[in-house]
Amino acid sequence: MTTRTLRRWFVVHKWTSLICTLFLLIVCVTGLPLLFSKQIWDTFVGDDDPPYEILPPGTPNASLDVIVEKARALYPGQIITSVNPDDDEPAVLVSMAPSWQALKDDENYPDRHSGHWIKFDARTARVLEQSRPATEPKEPRTWTGIIMSICNRLHVSLFAYLPGRLFLGLMGGVFVASLVSGMVLYGRFMKRLPFGSVRRDRASRLTWLDLHNLLGAATLVWATVVGFTGLVNELQTPLFGLWRVTDVRQILKPYANLPVPSQDHLSSVQAAFDTAARAAPGNEVTGLSFPGASFGSPVHYVLWTRGATPLRARLYTPVLVDARTGELTGAYPMPWYLRFLEISRPLHFGDYGGMPLRILWALLDVVVIGVLVSGLVLWAGKRKIATDARLRALGYDLDDVDDVPALVESTR
Repeated sequence: MTTRTLRRWFVVHKWTSLICTLFLLIVCVTGLPLLFSKQIWDTFVGDDDPPYEILPPGTPNASLDVIVEKARALYPGQIITSVNPDDDEPAVLVSMAPSWQALKDDENYPDRHSGHWIKFDARTARVLEQSRPATEPKEPRTWTGIIMSICNRLHVSLFAYLPGRLFLGLMGGVFVASLVSGMVLYGRFMKRLPFGSVRRDRASRLTWLDLHNLLGAATLVWATVVGFTGLVNELQTPLFGLWRVTDVRQILKPYANLPVPSQDHLSSVQAAFDTAARAAPGNEVTGLSFPGASFGSPVHYVLWTRGATPLRARLYTPVLVDARTGELTGAYPMPWYLRFLEISRPLHFGDYGGMPLRILWALLDVVVIGVLVSGLVLWAGKRKIATDARLRALGYDLDDVDDVPALVESTR
């Protein structure tokens, strides 16, 4: 590596780090509570659901048709938008709205929600809990809910919706570039010192530099994975949009101009779940959307199925069942880029290894915050002299490549 190449790597690392540091600090700090959102919610808000009835083991679940009819009886004149069995509890969540048009209007106002939901005991079809419809006063939000909502929106989009998502995705790419360039420079530095050296007997600036380099090297793999998967996750909106205007449009083209049938004349919801389970063997059905749903079909139930094993739990396959006749239209595996997106999610959130992995993710997150802060300290304390002059002041001969380790970082 020539001196000129080394200087170029230094410039790349310096500016990519400075550009993304502030936004990465926001993402890292807000990501900590999001890692433990369920535990925080259970601790400070709790679960106000009535207790589940104690029933004999093996008690079968009630028919979903019974649950759907009970929901309609509670809110006559409203439509059902989706039916979703709970993953962890014997419960079914039924979502409702005044009309499809009301939900469509909500898309232009992200803070307005016309829909509401009802939570049923899956075994007895008893109502456990429900949110308030849009026509009723909303329940007061708790401080925990407000804080977690702020953290989520900052972490995902900086309150800027799709532009914010794309911007944070760009920052994720810049962050990966800073990691790669930092490793190139640290590789030169490690040719002169044992790995992990922290020179406490020298100037404080060198101590900060050594800590910055060491922590960056120690978290390199994790930070690269989280940074890259974060970039991929921020692209979910355009990627799903691409899927809808290509594969989905072709699948639904024969039905695009058909009217949405009345929900009073649709086929059995329970039968649609059973049909989807047979159409995607080895998968479990996680939810059903009614005809007329946004980006769905005007005449089909859209059922989402996923793999039943931990390795395949993020791989979804949508199934279309004709809601007029109950007949299977087809199962359509998602394209490779959406499968890659779904597989990347557990790597980013650390949610495939339970609490131990979440704790590890949180510790590594704190270390990366330390790397970012130490980088800012090094940059803020720089002396306003030329790079070469600062290197020579540290005693390095720029004419001798072996004498120019990655201590050029000290010029930040």
